[in-house]
Amino acid sequence: MANILRSQSWFDSREYYSFARRSTLRAQGLTRGITEGKPVIGICNTASDLNPCNRHLTQIAEAVKRGVWAAGGFPAEFPVISLGEMFLKPTAMLYRNLMSMDVEEMIRANPIDAVVLLGGCDKTIPALLMGAASANVPAIVVPGGPMLSGTFRGAALGSGTDGRKHFDMYRAGQLNDGDMEELECSIARSQGHCMVMGTASSMALIAEALGMTLPDAAAWPAVDARRFAIAEASGTRAVAMATTGPTPAQVMTPDAFHNAITALMAAGASTNAVVHLLAIAGRLGVPLTLDDFEAVSNRSPLLLDLKPHGRFLMEDFAYAGGAATLLQILLPLLKPNAITIGGNTLGDQLAQHRAHPQQVIRALDNPLDADGGIKVLRGNLAPDGALIKTSAASPALQNTRGRAIVFDSKDDMLAKVNDESFDVQPDSVLVLRNAGPHGAPGFPEWGHMPLPKSLMARGVTDVVRISDARMSGTSFGTVVLHISPESAIGGPLAAVRDGDQIELNVPDRRLTLHVPADQIEARLASRNQPTPHYTRGYGKLFLDHVEQAHLGCDFDFLKAK
Repeated sequence: MANILRSQSWFDSREYYSFARRSTLRAQGLTRGITEGKPVIGICNTASDLNPCNRHLTQIAEAVKRGVWAAGGFPAEFPVISLGEMFLKPTAMLYRNLMSMDVEEMIRANPIDAVVLLGGCDKTIPALLMGAASANVPAIVVPGGPMLSGTFRGAALGSGTDGRKHFDMYRAGQLNDGDMEELECSIARSQGHCMVMGTASSMALIAEALGMTLPDAAAWPAVDARRFAIAEASGTRAVAMATTGPTPAQVMTPDAFHNAITALMAAGASTNAVVHLLAIAGRLGVPLTLDDFEAVSNRSPLLLDLKPHGRFLMEDFAYAGGAATLLQILLPLLKPNAITIGGNTLGDQLAQHRAHPQQVIRALDNPLDADGGIKVLRGNLAPDGALIKTSAASPALQNTRGRAIVFDSKDDMLAKVNDESFDVQPDSVLVLRNAGPHGAPGFPEWGHMPLPKSLMARGVTDVVRISDARMSGTSFGTVVLHISPESAIGGPLAAVRDGDQIELNVPDRRLTLHVPADQIEARLASRNQPTPHYTRGYGKLFLDHVEQAHLGCDFDFLKAK
C-alpha cells in the first residue's frame, strides 16, 4: 500500500502555518494545481564555482526537474556544502562529516518526500550517502560523471595520475615551464571529475553497486547526453519512490555492501572508498570492518584495466558497458537478491543488461590479478589496520625490509625530497606521521609522498612510503596508508625513529617495526603531546568526535545506535 506523503504534514494540516506555507508557494507564482497533492522531490545540489568538478550539476538539476514534472511531482532544488578536492585546505575530508550533517538536516527539516542527490568530486557522494542514510527518506544518487579523456601530444592522459607523472618529469628537469603550460591546457578538457579510477569514479561505481543509482549512472562522461537522460529518468523514478520507497536503509543492506566491496576490489578502486563505505555502513548500523574488505579482496579478481593501474580511462569504461558490464561479469561473486532503488533486485537489473565485446573489463578467468586491488595490513605498526593499493604498487617492493627515514610534517617531507643531496637509498622506507585525522588535521591526501630527487636522478621509480595519511585515488606506488591508530593520538607510528628497520610483507599482510615492544612503549611514553590544531568551532568538534580510519572517520555521535 502506498504511503502517505511526508510533505502533507507541512501543507495539509488545519494550523496557521500550513496556510502560511501554501501562501509562500503562491509568492513564487505557483498555483494550487501545480503543488497540491504532488510529491515534493528534493534535488540536493552540490554545484559550486569553488568546486569545478561539480559546477555542471546546475544543468544536471534541470534535467532532474524535467523528470519530476513529467511524472507528476513537484521539484524543489536546494544547495548544500560542496567539497572540492582541488581548492579546500587542508583537505576536503575535514568537512565530509559537516556536509553529511547539512544533507541530513536539510532533508529532515524540509517537506521532502524523496530526494535526488547530485554529487561528483571525491567527498560529495560519500557525504550525500551518509546524510541520506541518517535521514532515511527515499533517495537516489545521480553522479556528475567524469571529464572527457585528456590528450597531450598524441597520448591519452588521465587527470591526477598522469599529471603526477608529468610533474615528476618536470621536477627531474625533463619538462620545462612551456611544456607544463601546454599540459595544463590539455589534461582536463571538459566539465566533470577525474577520468581515472580515482575516488570520485570509485564512489560513483560504488553508488551503482550499492543499488543507489539507476543502471549506467556511474561512467558516462559529464558532458554526454546520456548523463542528462539518466538524470531525467532519476527524477521520474524519485516521484514513484516518494510513495512506495525503498528507503536507503532498505537498499544499503549487508548484501549491498558486499556487492559494493566486490566492485571496489575488481576495479582496483580508491583506498578512500574503504573509509567512506565504513562511514556509510556506520550510519545504518550495518556491521562492517576491515576484515570484511580483506575477505572480499581475497576472492575478488582485479578485472578493470583502468588508470592509475591500467591502460584505459573512464570514457573507455563507459563505452565498454560501464558498471553494469563489470557487475554482470562479477555476478557469481555478488549477492544478486540485493534490492536497488529501481525496486527490483540487482540480479534482475543485470539480467536486462546487454554486454558486448570489449577490452577494458576482463573476464573472471582472465584477470589482471587473481585477487582484489586493496589489501589490509596489520602488525605492531598498525594494530587496528592499514591499507595498501597493490594494484598500483610495485611487485618487487611488496615483500621488503628497509631503513626508516622519518618526517614529522608535510613541510619537513617536501623540503627533504626536493633536496638533491638528501641521503636516501632505494630500499629506504619513507615514514610520514602527524598526517591522520587529528595530526594533520582532517586526514589529508599526503600519503603519496613525491619521490626524492636524489633517487629520481638514479632512475629509481618507486620506493616504500608509509603514513597515517590518505592518498588520492589517482595516485600510484608502493604506499601504505591509513595506519591506525594514528601517531598524533599515540599510535605506534609515533615511536619510529630514523634508522629503525621496517618490514612490509604484503603476502602475509604484515607491517612490522623491528624494535622490541618494551622499547616502543618507552618511546611512546616519552613523546610530547601535540598541541590541538583547533580550540573552537567546527575544528574543535571534529577533533573531539572524529573516529579513526579503521572505523570510517565519522563522528561518534552520528553513528546508528
